[in-house]
Amino acid sequence: MAVTEVLGPGEWLGAELRDGDAWRIPLTEAHKREVLAAVHGDLEGFPLPTLAPILHRVRDELMDGRGFALIQGVPVEEMTEQQCETAALGLAGHVGAVVPQGPGAQPLMHVRDTGADPSRAKSYQHSGRLGFHSDPTDVVALLCVRPARSGGLSAIVSSVAVHNELVRTRPDLAELLYQPWWHDRRTGDGPDSFYTKPICVARPGGGVSVAYGPDYLRSAQRGATVPPFTPAQEETMALLDQLTNDARFTLTMDLREGDMQFLNNHVVLHSRTAYEDHPEPHRRRHLLRLWLTTT
Repeated sequence: MAVTEVLGPGEWLGAELRDGDAWRIPLTEAHKREVLAAVHGDLEGFPLPTLAPILHRVRDELMDGRGFALIQGVPVEEMTEQQCETAALGLAGHVGAVVPQGPGAQPLMHVRDTGADPSRAKSYQHSGRLGFHSDPTDVVALLCVRPARSGGLSAIVSSVAVHNELVRTRPDLAELLYQPWWHDRRTGDGPDSFYTKPICVARPGGGVSVAYGPDYLRSAQRGATVPPFTPAQEETMALLDQLTNDARFTLTMDLREGDMQFLNNHVVLHSRTAYEDHPEPHRRRHLLRLWLTTT
């Protein structure tokens, strides 16, 4: 098949956005009071009179713009852990509909280091570095309750920009992205843990949806019936990893307490550096992850 470049606001370079503030949305004191009132109230729909219109614009930016935004100043320091969950769900609910996660169909996941093996565990269960990847929903949101003592930096890239770079420089490998690849669900060692899907899928009406995750592609190689990577697949992954870690493409965010990051998984890939926690349990890194659909 002939693969072509994808045009639109979803294509951006981190080097061009790094020093700007268009993607940062600091909450005012009035916004913070609205969040706290909604958390402490017993009202339907988590009402946010002045903040809700801003969150609706975030949704528009996610789906029709650059594909990401960072809310800053959610007053987590004034809330209990349960109230932080309520706030995360309430804020996210103004952006999209919450999608249940995990075997227990939870409305959100706690991102903490459990000491799990990074090569076999889910990404939210360990402190190791994560390769650039996307989550399997329209949008992923992360609310930072506490950062790590060191590390844990979030980095994002426009998967559209990376896709277009491959089309321009290696069209033969770009075509390979639209063919089936083996993935690992990391749900055990049985055959149900392994499945195939393309990395890139053309979106209705134009555009591309990129579902890349090198950690899960590589761990799929443990499957008894999964064939080894072809030389062309190895070359494709090496080039994707090179581009996603290129400073031209990458935008890094040091998520601080009260930051809430929203990413469109179709057009943005994200990663995290390894981190080291505080020894005290109550000070350890803690994020809340939500999956959203916007349709």
